[in-house]
Amino acid sequence: MNTAAPIKVLIVDDSAMVRRVLTTGLSADPQIEVVGAASSAEAAWTLMQDQRPDVVTLDIEMPGMDGLTFLKTYLSKIPIPTVVISSLTRQGAQITLRAMEAGAVDIVTKPTLGLGDGLPPMMAGICTRVRAAANARVIVGGRKPPQRATALPPPIPTGSPSLSVIALGASTGGVQALCRILPLFPADSPGIVIVQHMPEGFTSAFAQRLDSLCSMSVREAQDGDLVRTGLVLLAPGGTRHMSLVRRGVGYAVALTQGDPVCFSRPSVDVLFDSVAQLVGRNAAAAVLTGMGRDGANGLLAIRHAGGRTITQDEATSVVYGMPMVARDLGASEETLPLDAIPNRLLTLVPSLNARARA
Repeated sequence: MNTAAPIKVLIVDDSAMVRRVLTTGLSADPQIEVVGAASSAEAAWTLMQDQRPDVVTLDIEMPGMDGLTFLKTYLSKIPIPTVVISSLTRQGAQITLRAMEAGAVDIVTKPTLGLGDGLPPMMAGICTRVRAAANARVIVGGRKPPQRATALPPPIPTGSPSLSVIALGASTGGVQALCRILPLFPADSPGIVIVQHMPEGFTSAFAQRLDSLCSMSVREAQDGDLVRTGLVLLAPGGTRHMSLVRRGVGYAVALTQGDPVCFSRPSVDVLFDSVAQLVGRNAAAAVLTGMGRDGANGLLAIRHAGGRTITQDEATSVVYGMPMVARDLGASEETLPLDAIPNRLLTLVPSLNARARA
C-alpha cells in the first residue's frame, strides 16, 4: 500500500447510527478516507470489489449473513485486513473471538452516541487500530496446529506453585497466535501469564475459548490468583494492569489501577517488569505479534535479570511492531517463527526448573 495515500476504509454495520458515528470519527483522521458504508454483508461484498479498501470495519451481529460468515466466505477471496466492531454482550464476545480465529486482525468496542465525552477518546483508539490494521498481514483461519509437544521432563505435580514462569505478550494478531501455540504446551508446563491487548469484556470469553483448546487450564486472572504449574492466567482486558507479587515460595498475580503504559492497560511492560524483578533468571518470556512497542522494555529487563527471551519473527507476525522494537532494543536472545516458540520455551523448562530449585 502507498503509505502517502490515505487509508481507504469500508464500514460494515447494520445500524445507521453506528455507521454515522464511525464515518464521522474515522473521517476526522487525515490519514483515513471512508470510501463506503454498507448495511449488510452482501452490500459490503459489492463495495469491496468496487472500492478495494485497505481496511474493513465489520459488525459481527447482523441480520442475514452475519459478520463471521462474511469473513469465512470472502476473506480468502479478497484478504483485506478486518477490524471487528463488537458489542459487549456475551454472545457478541464469543462470536467475535471466532471471527478473530477466522482471520480478523483486531477488535474494538462498538461506539454509541450515548458515550458523550467518552466518544472522542474511543474514536481516537479506533483510528489507531485502523491505521495499524492497514499494515497487517491477513492470515485466514482454519489451519491445523503443528504436532503437539511432548511432556516435560521431569514432570512437576500439576497445581503446585510454579517456581519458573513463562510470560507472553501480544497485541494485534495475538488471538490467532495464542490459539495456535498454547495448545502445544503440555498439561504439566510451568505457570504461564499473558497480557493480550483486548477491550474490557472480551478476555473472559477468550480464556474460556483457550481452555477448550488446551491441555493446560486457562482462565481470566483474578486478583490474588496463584501462578501454578498447568495453569495459564490471562490478564483481564481494559481496566487494570497485571503484575506478579511474591506469595510464599511462589507467585501470585496482582491486578492494580494505573495509567496506561505504552498506551495500553493492561500493559505487557508492567507484567514483564514484575517478572524480571521477582522471577529473574527463572523466567522465560516472548513478545508476539502486535503494534507499538509495549513489552520491549520489559523483555529487556527480563534478559538483564538472567531470564530467557524470544521474539516472534516478521514472516509469521500479523503486525511486526512489538517484536521488532524488542529485537532492535537488544531485548531478544532469539527471533523465531511462531510455531517454533512453544518448543523453544519448553526446552528451557528443565534448566529453569533446576535453577528454581537450586
